[in-house]
Amino acid sequence: MELPKLQKPDKYVGLYIFDFGGPRGHAHAGVGFTAQEVAELLESEKYRHGKVYKIHRAYPDGRLELRGVPAETFQLEAGMFFYSQDLDTARKDYKTLVGLAVRVAPPCRAKVHLAKYSDDKFAVALIYPAEYDDEVSSWLLDGDYRTAGAAEGGTGAVQRYYDSAAEILERHQLFGKSEPISRTGEELLASLKLAVQR
Repeated sequence: MELPKLQKPDKYVGLYIFDFGGPRGHAHAGVGFTAQEVAELLESEKYRHGKVYKIHRAYPDGRLELRGVPAETFQLEAGMFFYSQDLDTARKDYKTLVGLAVRVAPPCRAKVHLAKYSDDKFAVALIYPAEYDDEVSSWLLDGDYRTAGAAEGGTGAVQRYYDSAAEILERHQLFGKSEPISRTGEELLASLKLAVQR
């Protein structure tokens, strides 16, 4: 896959490269797609077999550090679950997490639940699109979010949470920091021939 030379490569960190495939030497890839744009391309019949790479680092000489992202990631939710044995502790953890989001916007839209499993098992659930797993982890670390109980995360944890039918005591919608505006439909399809999308 040949990539174009980028002006200001650091502005592409966190965006995606979509490899449309093609015969060797004629492969076509676009640089600078948002997660929403990639998800739309993967949902289409024509581009569902494309390969996706996330740009993790960019160097001044134009080199990019990439990580392959499985297509199914764009159809899943991931989450982090912070457990406690009493409601007061869980409520404090919930308020601290919502407070962090007020101070520093999370990297993407997310939902936070204060949930009750039983009289001695509560959880703060943070659920978000799976493609933002690394960014959400960094956001929590940078925000120094800490709890005293057990924690778990991942896509499987979200499914277990939904299957558990835990009682949601409180909920809050988090809005992500401003991201590049995603194009959809005809506007997105019209730009696919461009090697650099932004």
